[in-house]
Amino acid sequence: MTGFARRPHQGFGRGEQTPIIGGIPYRIALAGGWIDQPFISSLDPSPPGSMVVVSVEPRFRFMDRSGVATSTRSTIVRLWGDRLPDRDPADLVREIYREENRDKPEPSGSQDMIGLIYPGISRLDYDARHEGGIFPAHIESNRDPATARWLEKVLHLLAVGPRPDGYDPLEEKRLDPLWIRRLGASGQECYQAILARDLGALGASMNACMECWQALLPRTVVHPLIRVDLSTLLRYYQDTYPGAMYSGSGGGYLLVASERNVPGSFRIDVRLESR
Repeated sequence: MTGFARRPHQGFGRGEQTPIIGGIPYRIALAGGWIDQPFISSLDPSPPGSMVVVSVEPRFRFMDRSGVATSTRSTIVRLWGDRLPDRDPADLVREIYREENRDKPEPSGSQDMIGLIYPGISRLDYDARHEGGIFPAHIESNRDPATARWLEKVLHLLAVGPRPDGYDPLEEKRLDPLWIRRLGASGQECYQAILARDLGALGASMNACMECWQALLPRTVVHPLIRVDLSTLLRYYQDTYPGAMYSGSGGGYLLVASERNVPGSFRIDVRLESR
């Protein structure tokens, strides 16, 4: 894990934004999502499988139910208030995981907690042989300001809409181990693309991740309760730009990889400081 100083924010300062939204970060999940769930990683024929999370400065309020870990963020606020405790991040992740998933029949994955607590851009490597796949066997984090600036420049977010009430992305499962292996590989490729600042490879990893979602869990994109044609919208942006994927199941935000402007989009500030 590498650590570097945070570059000065250009635009609204932290103090101008956090009084109404708080100081706890958000997180964006990129390629490889769902590999953090043991029912997925346990079928990976060649573990570990990886996914990428990005810790995001709270410059504005993200939509709830949109794949940016807002429910986990609310749990953190309830337990610790407006600042993360100055303790071992691995311990904080476990504490929040226990609190968030207390008595839940279908627990949320640990990537939510890790993306909020660990600063920078992180690759999470999941292997069901390690703690049952609940926590990653390894976390590789990058806090290089130049890498963060590059990702901030090429990652565009478009608001699509929160997932509807009553929606369940797990109503249909087609858990083919070959697709699971491809899902975990997309996270590895995504992280390498970011480190290399390779836009084409980043977009390809995002597209591959969505292909895996549609093959393994078809309800992540198509569901009777989802009123937006997510498949057509996704295909348009994938055809027009190097890559695109959704922030979570059921929509949320469309994440687009592009050096060109994406009309109607906004960008994130990667959080590089621990506090």
